[in-house]
Amino acid sequence: MRKHIIVIGGGHAGCEAALAAARIGQSVTLFALNLDSLAMMPCNPCIGGSAKGHLVREIDALGGQMGKAIDAAFIQSRMLNASKGPAVYSLRAQADKKQYMTYMKQVLEREPLISLREAEVVDILTDTSPPDTPVACNGEDTQRPAQKITGVVTESGQTIPADAVIVCTGTYLNSRCLYGETVNNNGPNGQRSSKALSAVINRLGFALQRFKTGTPARVHRRSIDFSKMAVQPGDANLVPFSFESDPRALAREQVPCYLTYTNPTTHEIIRGSIHRSSMYSGLIDATGTRYCPSIEDKIVRFADKERHQVFIEPEGLDTEEMYVQGMSSALPEEVQIEVYRSIPGLERCEIMRPAYAIEYDCIDPTALSLSLEAKHIRGLYFAGQICGSSGYEEAAAQGLVAGVNAAGRKLVIDRAGGYIGVLIDDLVTKGTSEPYRMMTSRAEYRLLLRQDNADLRLTELGYVSGLIQEERFKLFTRKKEAIEAEINRLSKVTVSPSTANPILSEKGSALLASGSKINDLIKRPELNYWDFQGLGGVDITPGSTDNEAGYENAEENQLPLPEYVQNAVKEQVNIQIKYEGYISMQLTQAAAFRKMEAKPLPLTIDYNQISGLRIEAQQKLTKLRPANLGQASRITGVSPADLSILLVYLKAGEKK
Repeated sequence: MRKHIIVIGGGHAGCEAALAAARIGQSVTLFALNLDSLAMMPCNPCIGGSAKGHLVREIDALGGQMGKAIDAAFIQSRMLNASKGPAVYSLRAQADKKQYMTYMKQVLEREPLISLREAEVVDILTDTSPPDTPVACNGEDTQRPAQKITGVVTESGQTIPADAVIVCTGTYLNSRCLYGETVNNNGPNGQRSSKALSAVINRLGFALQRFKTGTPARVHRRSIDFSKMAVQPGDANLVPFSFESDPRALAREQVPCYLTYTNPTTHEIIRGSIHRSSMYSGLIDATGTRYCPSIEDKIVRFADKERHQVFIEPEGLDTEEMYVQGMSSALPEEVQIEVYRSIPGLERCEIMRPAYAIEYDCIDPTALSLSLEAKHIRGLYFAGQICGSSGYEEAAAQGLVAGVNAAGRKLVIDRAGGYIGVLIDDLVTKGTSEPYRMMTSRAEYRLLLRQDNADLRLTELGYVSGLIQEERFKLFTRKKEAIEAEINRLSKVTVSPSTANPILSEKGSALLASGSKINDLIKRPELNYWDFQGLGGVDITPGSTDNEAGYENAEENQLPLPEYVQNAVKEQVNIQIKYEGYISMQLTQAAAFRKMEAKPLPLTIDYNQISGLRIEAQQKLTKLRPANLGQASRITGVSPADLSILLVYLKAGEKK
């Protein structure tokens, strides 16, 4: 029987949640305060960036929409950290924000099982049923909660029944925008705020936190002197976000961004008026993000810095508004004008929209399980900034996971499986005292969790969940087999000194005195796979007679892979051979990690009755109810000695 799922909120989390649940076959109603603002980018008009690009590629590998949307709407694309190792390469694209919103709205409108409604949800309804016997709840051996979702109530008084509700209110929950002495009780970009749900969520047993973020001013293009700024062009060789996108089909003229800097004059103006900033005058008592500070915070926290970067980025092709990245502020508007005009190139800038800070309510995410379902209310899920995270990409990733689980399919990604797993595990296990931002340093296994191999890690999960279609999965399977076959073949192909040495000499690499396997040569830092194309019969085309490993599906693999997929195969072969030792080491570490994750901790455990556990551990474990021993190990206050006692307890239970 088809379930009915209600999604509250039409931001990046809400869009992915609705699409995931509908594509699995469930009926979905998405409520938004304004349907013209679906998938809006109220802050930076870009997708991706350091670590965030990894999330977008993982969303795409699982069958989500964000990667395809930005491929359709980008106006500039760049690969960040390209001079470093592949583990930290991060794709970032400047978006035409209106085109992105239009694209996503059309995708939602055309999904037959999704109904879009413009209305505020003012209540979430639950029912209490007799306690169940212990059963599997989203794949976890737990006691299903007695309280369960029954529906929602809209501002007009209409009651809509539901089997599950996904709350994706973003920064709109009891929000207000502030700059200087000006306080507007609304959401970002002048949108309505959701006023009633905070009390409802609190009534349902969730502790609320007050967080803050902000956005810089938008200035008119005609008022900028770009000659005083450094041009930041896009990359000539495009790398799409979606694994289904052919780079050649995406080719288009890219628009430049520009770089300038603040200076001592800028800083002096800010210091002289900082007492009037909403963040320093006492008007705001919410916690802001550490990793995306306002210009006021930068001046205070980094007082020794003589300048800070300022990027000028277009908001779209059909608008003259330019985004001033790096200049988020809550100063009064007249001070903002003075501050901005002290920056080279902005001396005559016209502010079209002032910068502002926005504060909003969010929950303590430790009340959620790894599936993003509330531990004490069956069928109630949360995703996005209401969980304490920041950023479009973090929100979309959570939305997809919540949508799949709400639709009745299990999707829980562990920390060794994806950045999505790191993100959700950090939130629900550790909680967060400030807006959480994804960074590569948060991932213990980041050499395994590269953006280039997101499809190899997660496409099968997306297929099992029902989000990856058969045709795409077959192409993925062929790609995976081609990679494995080529790596196997190269380990057997020997080249002679007379063949290899001219290449080695050109690359400044030590010459051979005897034959060598090609894969051993690729491991040298100065060499790569492409240096040896054409040697030893190198040919990744499926069905090639040179392929000693062979392919499982011979008939399907007689046709060549599309060129862009062949290029991706070559990239994978090069990376996997070159970093084989490091990858092998992390695979061993990940295997040990998963042994801990494989030891479930039922929610019925009474930790107060386990002899030897320290009082702090008893309290933390009782409150957070970790799903397994691995998750318990990441809870602050649970020591290695406590874990040993838990392990003994579990083994004793197995013997009964």
